[in-house]
Amino acid sequence: MTTMKIDKQNKEEQKAEELKLENRKADDRKADDQKSESPKAESRKSAGAKPKAKEKEPLSLTEVIKEQATEDEAPFARQFSLRKILGGDILNTRFIRRQVWLFLLIGLFMVIYIANRYSCQKDIILIDQLQNELKDAKYKALSSNSQYTEASRETNVLEQLKNRKDSTLKMPSQPPYLIMVPEEK
Repeated sequence: MTTMKIDKQNKEEQKAEELKLENRKADDRKADDQKSESPKAESRKSAGAKPKAKEKEPLSLTEVIKEQATEDEAPFARQFSLRKILGGDILNTRFIRRQVWLFLLIGLFMVIYIANRYSCQKDIILIDQLQNELKDAKYKALSSNSQYTEASRETNVLEQLKNRKDSTLKMPSQPPYLIMVPEEK
């Protein structure tokens, strides 16, 4: 029921605006006719001759009521004031009402933009954490590799063998022998 009422009101507003537009056009035509009249026509007017332009037809009672009941909206620039903006009257203007879907689309894009930025920031934070973990892992690998290299040196191995005393391995006192095998021809 309410949507039907709103539709009727919108149609009535459109009809009233069309009537106003027609009246303005007629007034403009009258003004143009008066400007373009020759001096002879002006002398006829002064003599009591009737002008050729149509006189404005009186509006019916219903049209007058519709015209008064509809919200008269002056051009946007005339009503644009801080008081109207803060009071919320600007939201009732026809321009704003026609552009509601555009504003909703812009709002949707803003939400998508903010959500995308938030997810990108989360990804950047995760990447930074992973890079820090990678650096830590590299440093640990480097330090453990240096410890392993230090422990596997010959002098350290010999010291460990001496300290244990249960090993039968000893350092040779003579250099190793090279056995030469002659090649057969």
